[in-house]
Amino acid sequence: MEKWFNVGKIVNTHGLLGEVRVISSTDFPEKRYKVGNTLYLFRDTEKKPLPLIIRSHRTHKNFNLLTFENYYNVGQVEAFKNGVLKVKEAQLGKLDEGEFYFHEIIGCSVFTDEGMEVGEIVEVLTPGANDVWVIKKAGSKDILIPYIEQIVKEVDISAKKVIITPMEGLLD
Repeated sequence: MEKWFNVGKIVNTHGLLGEVRVISSTDFPEKRYKVGNTLYLFRDTEKKPLPLIIRSHRTHKNFNLLTFENYYNVGQVEAFKNGVLKVKEAQLGKLDEGEFYFHEIIGCSVFTDEGMEVGEIVEVLTPGANDVWVIKKAGSKDILIPYIEQIVKEVDISAKKVIITPMEGLLD
């Protein structure tokens, strides 16, 4: 069975020339939205996903704006609203050392370098310079850690385990 990974949700159209607004949920937007790439549109009203080839991409405010080959006006893309764009597992590609997909990180257990369990990674935020991992700690508020080498010491995807050296006051 084919595995699919979310890239973003089409929330609206933009202008008259077939552009759509996407709220992105992908780890590598620059790769996913590259001109010529194929994304698959999943809609509640359709049984099969619709393959869409990216014709253009730009960012505007918090949105990614896309156009697709063979869709040149707002009337053609109006029905895409609320659809979810996805890629097949085979489209994920190889990553450089030290890079991870969100789905690989989410669900990992986090431990300090002294063996103390901290919690589980439940979300990855992408605010700017580096990703921030959200750790759910039992009986406490969430902990935010930046993905930087001073803090994240080891990531074992197969064991779903992350070792960190916490900064002063991080786990208080």
